[in-house]
Amino acid sequence: MQLPVQSQSTLYAEAWEAEAGPDDLLEIACAADRAGFHYLAGCDHVGIPRRLAAAMSTVWYDPVATLAFLAAATERVRLLSHVAIVGLRHPLLTAKQYATLDHLSGGRLVLGVGAGHVQEEFEALGVDFRGRGAVLDECLDALRAALGPDEFPEHHGKLYDFEGLGQRPRPAQDRVPVWVGGSSPAAVRRAALKGDGWLPQGDPRDRLPGQIARIRELRERAGARGPFTVGAIAEPLYVGTPRWEVGRRTLTGGPRELAESLRAYRAMGVHQIQVRFRSRSRSELTDQIAAFGAEVAPEL
Repeated sequence: MQLPVQSQSTLYAEAWEAEAGPDDLLEIACAADRAGFHYLAGCDHVGIPRRLAAAMSTVWYDPVATLAFLAAATERVRLLSHVAIVGLRHPLLTAKQYATLDHLSGGRLVLGVGAGHVQEEFEALGVDFRGRGAVLDECLDALRAALGPDEFPEHHGKLYDFEGLGQRPRPAQDRVPVWVGGSSPAAVRRAALKGDGWLPQGDPRDRLPGQIARIRELRERAGARGPFTVGAIAEPLYVGTPRWEVGRRTLTGGPRELAESLRAYRAMGVHQIQVRFRSRSRSELTDQIAAFGAEVAPEL
């Protein structure tokens, strides 16, 4: 699940999150860890321009700091950046941050990356916004090297050139999984050819089969080998019968009813689904997390 509180876009944030803080994040993360969730995810924005602030809000916790904070309080749940805009930073800096996070968490990092969409962020940091796709492509190559086993990673490209600079601690994992986010043709192609997984950006159910078929075609044509994780973001959920207005798109009902609906994703070729629960308070959210883990997940 994507963590609440740490990003508060009006597209998905609940009203109670506006007054929430670190204690709430800790309690929610621990609830997800106990309930058997696969990962917790945090978003990445450096700054939100005034023209977008009303819709996106300016509340975007740094994902590395947030996930590291939660790593110390959890035991098994993985830690996903969904997504890190890695093109805003030099890949050696990104590698230092995320390698340390993986080391401190005992190998629980999943590095989710994306191209970004806020032009003012790129301009403020001196990065070419129009060329962000090419920047991300090379970042991925550089990060593969910098997050690999070598103490002195090496990369020679058009934008980044480094060797002879040692970075320890190394990641705890032999290979940090890299999932690519986005649903544009370029993002899907990038995920298929450069990633270990794909994180769609809100594709509805009827669009997913075509996207997944395209990924399979691209990987087969390129001779790509190894495991590949296809993700999806499910509709908002509420376990049980709500006594308040949860929105017409929200899936509600008992465990078997919800599981039957969610199993449709597996039939499409999806391996993991990201869920978000409707809630009016932290306690209602943690109750929903516990109910999903105990009653719905076994049906999946």
